[in-house]
Amino acid sequence: MKETKSNYCENCGEFHDAVRDYLSQVKVGETVPDFEFEAFHQGEIKLMSLSKLRGKWTVLVFYPADFTFVCPTELEELAKLYPKFQAQNAEIISISSDTVFTHKAWHEVSPGIKEIKYPMAADPSSKLAYAFGVLVEGGEAAFTPDEGLALRGTFIIDPNGILRSMEITDNSIGRKGAETLRKLQAAQYVETHKGKVCPASWEPGEDPLEPGLDLVGKL
Repeated sequence: MKETKSNYCENCGEFHDAVRDYLSQVKVGETVPDFEFEAFHQGEIKLMSLSKLRGKWTVLVFYPADFTFVCPTELEELAKLYPKFQAQNAEIISISSDTVFTHKAWHEVSPGIKEIKYPMAADPSSKLAYAFGVLVEGGEAAFTPDEGLALRGTFIIDPNGILRSMEITDNSIGRKGAETLRKLQAAQYVETHKGKVCPASWEPGEDPLEPGLDLVGKL
């Protein structure tokens, strides 16, 4: 087991690891940490950051790796839905541990990936995957094929940088892009309609709920 250097904090009486404290996992309802990262976007390599995305909704879509099987089906589906996300003032960013050069190569040869217009972020150091709690780490357990890669994680961040939704699944389970869009729309609805909540399978245009004692036992 790899040892990490920890320091004792006299203020709180606990030991802290400088690296792991900085890369603490995100929590729903809290502001996400800021990170800079490279992305392949519109045929170019661009430097992006989470803080520069403030002012619009952001959907981070982690996936294990380029040139795989389930991943292109998910990313192509999101590519087809991308105009609808943009209409909701939302940006999609796909993220894997591949480099931007690998993203470029995949974009050039895969029919489905060629359809992608949103940024494809590179996370070769896995700092983003670790921060968002999707990194498949090694340890005392036997080596697995996914070790060092990301699980399928989807994170919806509001314009103020606060995490509103997170979903993490096993890498053998593909996600549905339309459900991610529905969750985004629900998050936006409750953000602009204080006191309202969205019931199961709520869709835009349907009635929300307003929590209160008069509903207790009637649903």
